[in-house]
Amino acid sequence: MDGYKLFRGYRQGRRGGGAALYVRECFDCLELDDGDDRIECLWVRIRGKANKADMVGVCYRPPNQDEETDEILYKPLGEVSQSLALVLVGNFNLPDVCWKYNTAERKESRRFLERVEDNFLTQLVSEPTREGAPPDLLLTNREGLVGDVTVGVCLGHSNHEMIEFLILGEVRSRVSRTATLDFWSADFGLFRSLVHRVPWEAVLKDKGVQQGRTLFKKEILKVQEQTIPKC
Repeated sequence: MDGYKLFRGYRQGRRGGGAALYVRECFDCLELDDGDDRIECLWVRIRGKANKADMVGVCYRPPNQDEETDEILYKPLGEVSQSLALVLVGNFNLPDVCWKYNTAERKESRRFLERVEDNFLTQLVSEPTREGAPPDLLLTNREGLVGDVTVGVCLGHSNHEMIEFLILGEVRSRVSRTATLDFWSADFGLFRSLVHRVPWEAVLKDKGVQQGRTLFKKEILKVQEQTIPKC
């Protein structure tokens, strides 16, 4: 396509497949090498204003991929999730995940959910993209970064419906005055230690469900205040 740079990851050992990404030529971008040809995944770093780097990822996960290869696929997530802005799209073939309640039936799906939660990512596709399920996902690490998400017609002979969305560049210029928990700077070791020190049996003794929940929440918030800073 004229005016665009093409990044392409080939499928190894089988015909077809792979992943591709077009980026406008006006952007300064660099493909990151994951060093493993067993996964079909592209990571492209795009430099914006003030030399800050944003990240775009495109991934395909086969339906029967083993746990070891899954870990190779998920390994870069921790690093790229710390980018100023991250947009990750792809077909992960995990149709049993319920994104409304963050639950899943299969072990590999629950493992993927854990990776998403560990890196504070949000999944934005709510409509089915193939056979009544959303195997094609759109994940981001910031609220307000992506908008106007729609699921539309199929492209060419594909049996997957297209996901269209906007990446809202102006989100960078807004200054949030809302204090949020800075989980990247949290001391989780101290958090666990303080939680273990609470005499739960004594605290919750003879308490009903609602009263017990209130006391549990109070203790957890107290520990949170000591271990997780705000930004």
